[in-house]
Amino acid sequence: MAFSLSSLFILLFLSSPLVTALHSLSRYTETEKLRSLKNTTMADIENEKSDAVNKHVVANPEEIVDMVQKSIENSTHRRNLGYFSCGTGNPIDDCWRCDPNWINNRKRLADCSIGFGRNAIGGRDGRFYVVTDPGDDDAVNPRPGTLRHAVIQEEPLWIVFQRDMVIQLKQELIMNSFKTIDGRGANVHIANGACITVQYVTNIIIHGIHVHDCKPTGNAMVRSSPSHFGWRTIADGDGISIFGASQIWIDHNSLSSCADGLVDAVMASTAITISNNHFAHHNEVMLLGHSDSYEKDKQMQVTIAFNHFGEGLIQRMPRCRHGYFHVVNNDYTHWEMYAIGGSASPTINSQGNRYAAPTNPFAKEVTKRVDTAEGQWKGWNWRSEGDLLLNGAYFTPSGAESSGSYARASSLGAKSSSMVGTITANAGPLSCRRGNKC
Repeated sequence: MAFSLSSLFILLFLSSPLVTALHSLSRYTETEKLRSLKNTTMADIENEKSDAVNKHVVANPEEIVDMVQKSIENSTHRRNLGYFSCGTGNPIDDCWRCDPNWINNRKRLADCSIGFGRNAIGGRDGRFYVVTDPGDDDAVNPRPGTLRHAVIQEEPLWIVFQRDMVIQLKQELIMNSFKTIDGRGANVHIANGACITVQYVTNIIIHGIHVHDCKPTGNAMVRSSPSHFGWRTIADGDGISIFGASQIWIDHNSLSSCADGLVDAVMASTAITISNNHFAHHNEVMLLGHSDSYEKDKQMQVTIAFNHFGEGLIQRMPRCRHGYFHVVNNDYTHWEMYAIGGSASPTINSQGNRYAAPTNPFAKEVTKRVDTAEGQWKGWNWRSEGDLLLNGAYFTPSGAESSGSYARASSLGAKSSSMVGTITANAGPLSCRRGNKC
């Protein structure tokens, strides 16, 4: 393909050391700002973090749709040329899974996210950290080689696991910014204790692990960085708790049977993608938004894509407040009360999902407006576009019909609902082994 002189100039500039240095400086400045939050009051933290998170809110999500569509088209062209030619139709997986040398190209994953959390790079720009020890004996002074020691470090890290392990955390695992937890190549469970807290940080990737049977913990000292530890009150027992955080990507995990939510995002968290996960055996699956009165959650933007909502689920897949939520190409095979709920006028854009209602004749409705009179919720923007509704399932739309009303709740181009079974067939942790495609 021929390039114009202007195109060549742009390419040379983008690859120059100056641009690399500017990117590094920007990331360093953001990290330093997040570090300084740890020495302020809770009120100051909320205000400063809200300002920091605001810059991750997408003003024109239709640009993201265009970017994702181009990425999917480019992936298709590469497959046609025989490059990593084992396309699944899942644009995230097709970005990296076909490489038999994935184990030496692990960080390629960081370039494969889509949706509102598409810019989460995790520990891409840092070194590898190998977890060798499943223990968690001391939440204040964790041993090197443990997962807790890895996630609290100030530097970017790509965290992998030496072998299969079950990690029973004594207290919340409080993550620092620019970290990737990458369970590929091992069977890793975080279970039967505390679980993961993503609080006032940015650029987190959690991929390929099992999180289950999480319990409330707390009233204890817990370290959050090499230079800071503090008192933690009782935690709810969420699988993954996202609190005042941004640029977060939760991908290809299995989550089940926790004391509270499986994934909760609250307190002005935004720029989040939750994709390719398998959810099972739980009541209140996913809460997005702190409370009806907490209006800072109006900036929340979350993409929920390619997940399988499976056996034993009851409600909140998700339950939304205030913000903008793109629910796209998920497979809902089980719910007992409802699939998607909300209050406080969230915008919900449901596209290309497969909803299979339960046999209970009183639980056929996909949607639930929580504790709100019809006169109020009729103005909320909830739509179903291209969804497959099975076994009597029905979606009650409301609000505006024009696509412009859903611009801030759009993050990628939906595929046909007829493809959902294929796209979500490998939801949850993958069986990745050295020398083979995942």
